[in-house]
Amino acid sequence: MSDKAISTVQGTDELLVSLCNSVTRVLNVATTCQIQYSGMVQRIKKTYLKPEIGCFVLFDGGFSGLVIINFSAAAAMELYRSYLLNMGMSESDLASSHTSDEVSNVMGELMNQVVGDFTGKVRRELQTHITQNQPKMLVLNKQVQLSVDANLDNPEARRVTFYTAANNIFYLELAVDSTEFIKLHEFDADEVIDPDAIIAQAGTSGARSTPSASSTNDTETEALLKSLGM
Repeated sequence: MSDKAISTVQGTDELLVSLCNSVTRVLNVATTCQIQYSGMVQRIKKTYLKPEIGCFVLFDGGFSGLVIINFSAAAAMELYRSYLLNMGMSESDLASSHTSDEVSNVMGELMNQVVGDFTGKVRRELQTHITQNQPKMLVLNKQVQLSVDANLDNPEARRVTFYTAANNIFYLELAVDSTEFIKLHEFDADEVIDPDAIIAQAGTSGARSTPSASSTNDTETEALLKSLGM
């Protein structure tokens, strides 16, 4: 195989697609809402936290970056309600306003899962390691616009529009140091480990091994009785 055949370059836009896929995958599973994102991406010069709920996560390691998700109140409440109802909570136990601490906590947890999914893919597919800090949530007034400094040397920034099942909108912004990943040789990305599948497989193996173990014990017992003349 020639060098040209195996040479693959991944840069900011490929990282962005991977992150967007993590957002849709995690939120679709956690909230059972159908989340989609626009096929067009915006190049932006700066990233901002905007009303009504802004959430950001910094990551560092193989490359540095910043992820921001700006939720409208309607989008945040839709995802918050869908997530907790999917977890089995009753309607009467849910907060009624996006300014509630419970809403911020839930949105922070969802973003933590999103970025965790993304960092896992980076480790498997790009064979590098990044770490993340705890997501920070801010409930913002409409007149407040807060710029977040990620201390990037040569930043590139993108913004993507997301749509919920009820057509509420939220925005993802990604800022990373300008970098490229170039594949030097072919390799197989590690498979995603499914804990539930492992537990189920272990249970099946245990069930299969039980009869053979019991049979072995019966044989040993019978041999002992014979040696004792019984």
